[in-house]
Amino acid sequence: MRIASEKEIFHWWILNSDKENTMATAKKAPAKKAPAKKAAPAKKVAAKKAAPAKKVAAKKAPAKKAAPAKKVAAKKVAAKKAPAVKKPRKVNAAFMKAMTPSAALAAVVGATPLPRTEVVRKLWVYIKANKLQDAVNKRMVNADAKLKEIFGKAQVSMFEIASLIGKHIK
Repeated sequence: MRIASEKEIFHWWILNSDKENTMATAKKAPAKKAPAKKAAPAKKVAAKKAAPAKKVAAKKAPAKKAAPAKKVAAKKVAAKKAPAVKKPRKVNAAFMKAMTPSAALAAVVGATPLPRTEVVRKLWVYIKANKLQDAVNKRMVNADAKLKEIFGKAQVSMFEIASLIGKHIK
């Protein structure tokens, strides 16, 4: 069995004491972390003074390499944030085009030409005002006499309404 020199033991002790300090501070409450971190560098400074100059220089070199890497990462993050500015969305003219409702639909939303979005909005105003939304399943609309002409059935899902309106708009 090989006997370790004092330098090797001291080096081993420095490496392992750093791990123990890190693990010990990780278990403590966040308020206690700051004082523990300040105490750890003091031990390193004492250890660095006792260690040979070659080892000190070797330890400083990796630290210098790590710092520029962080700066490069920060530049990449900044570069990614810059293109995040988006242009305002253009409104599709087809949705905003005024369409003339059929006679059955005009009884509910009015006879004036309206865009599809407004027709759907006014239909929902009519449904809410007359309490035609199903009490148990709010996704379903119970059609009254006027809506039955438009929808063609007694109960319609809220997702079907837009497609059923398409037949009544020109």
